[in-house]
Parts: sequence; structure tokens; C-alpha cells
Amino acid sequence: MSRKLTILDIAKLSGVGKSTVSRVLTNDPKVKPATREKVERVIQESGYVPSKSAQSMRGGSQKVVGVIISRLDSPSENKAVGSMLNTLYAAGYDVVIMESQFDRDKTNDHLDVLKKRNVDGVIVFGFSDFDIDKLSSWQNRSVVIAMDTDKVSSINYDNALVITKALEYLQEKDVDNIGFIGVDPSDKTTGKLRLDAYLNWCQRHSVEAHYQTGQLNHESAYLLVDNVLTEQTEAIVCASDTLALGVIKRLQELNREDVVVTGVGGNELLSFLFPKVFSIDPGYSLAGEKAANLLIYHINGEKEQVHITQEPLAL
Repeated sequence: MSRKLTILDIAKLSGVGKSTVSRVLTNDPKVKPATREKVERVIQESGYVPSKSAQSMRGGSQKVVGVIISRLDSPSENKAVGSMLNTLYAAGYDVVIMESQFDRDKTNDHLDVLKKRNVDGVIVFGFSDFDIDKLSSWQNRSVVIAMDTDKVSSINYDNALVITKALEYLQEKDVDNIGFIGVDPSDKTTGKLRLDAYLNWCQRHSVEAHYQTGQLNHESAYLLVDNVLTEQTEAIVCASDTLALGVIKRLQELNREDVVVTGVGGNELLSFLFPKVFSIDPGYSLAGEKAANLLIYHINGEKEQVHITQEPLAL
């Protein structure tokens, strides 16, 4: 096996100094065009590939970005990450994925690690207690997804509209007595905004609200069903597909399969197992793709902030 070439080898083959090769690799505009052409020709002919760690030490782009996801087992976040990765890989970037577990300190530690590794940029899935000011040191090389903020570029979901669309769907089916199971309002997006949409709908239509909120897992939703369900209940709107799973299980146990269930997430498995369940897709995949393109936009030097609200996909 032939020995792997080093930057010093390229310098010798090009007849220039090691520092000149470094400047060529980092696109230093001070390098003379003729010198750049000579070095780049040697690099191409030799098949030399600069190590990413070496590029980092020289201050050049590693073509590596960080993605901090809230939960690795989140179907909605995995949808966004899937399209995000496809976009980043197509642009030649490697990706480091870390999990915040909705922990402010853990997220900040992850950001510190990524900065020490000199990655080119970072995408963070936001949450209520997220320290948005921590991203100020990234100098326009960061994007927050699933959270609205004016501090850095962001992509958020229309949390009110996803619930409104579910309620409108039920209205079209002449379903009026509708309960709601959601997430604790301390969560400002999936929690408060989606609950408020339900409560506003009840107020506009002069109907009594029947709702409960808890944790973002199916076990919590399962335990809350009995506190929402009445003899007149015709449907239960859930703030997520995960909650819908817990609601469906409890309704089956109670022999109340007459109650229509809606979720949020567009989960294919949920639709396959329970074809009668209606689920709104907030546009997770599109949001992931947009977040990746937005980060690349900033890495390439564009500093203007961009804020996008991803609308739910067509039903």
C-alpha cells in the first residue's frame, strides 16, 4: 500500500512552501493565481485529501456541522433530521448528531464541544428552556428549528394551525363534542400554542372545553383519557401522534372505538395500524430540508437572519 501523502509532500511536489499549500487549501485570496493553479494541479494529480482535523487547525472549513436533537426517539424530529441529512450530505458535509434531552446545561455543553471541534455550523432543535443567547457566539452560523426566535435564523411549525385543521376536519364530519389531550403548557410550542388553539375554537363555537395536559408520551395520554371522556364525546384531538397512540389504546379498552382520534405528525406507522386516525403533518421533512439549506446559506457568508413558519402540508 502506498504511503498517504502529507501537506509537506504536496509542497515539495509543487515547489512551494508548506504555508503556501495551507493558504491554497483555505482559499486565501493572497495566493497568486499561477501558484494556486500549480498547487491545485499537484493536489488533483496526486489524489491528496487534506485531513479535516488539519483543516480545522488552519482555520479552514471542515465541511462538518453539528445537529443537536431533543430526543433520538422522537418520530417528528427524526423526520426533520432525515431530510436535513440528505441535504447536508448532498452538499458535501459530514454531520455530528447529539441529544439534548430537553436539558439546558447539556445543550450548552454540546455547543461548547462542537465549537472546540471547530465545526462549520450548528442546527439546534429548540425547546422552552433553551438558552438561545448561547448561539450568539456562533456568528451567524446557527439555525434553530421547532422554535420561533429573533436572535438567530429559525424555522418554526404553525402549532395553532395544525390543531385548527384537525378541528375543521372533524366539523366537516359533523363532529361537535370534541375533547383535547395535550402537553403541559410550560412547553410553549407543542404545549401552550396547541392547547390555546383548541380553547379558542371552543370559545368561538360556544362549546364546553374538555381537556387534559401531561407529558409528551403515550403513557401520559393513556392515563388522561378518563379525565376527558364523557358519554357525549365524539372525538379527541391529540397534540401529537405519540399522544394519539396512548388515547387509542385506552379507548379500545373502554370499548369506545366510536370516538374519532386525531393526531399531529403524519406518522405513517400510526396511519397504517389505525387507518381511521386522522393525522396532520406539520411539514417536518420540509422544515428539516429548509434548516439545512439555511445553515449552508450562512456558512457561505450570508449574515441576514431568516425566519420561516412551516405550514402544515396539504391534507
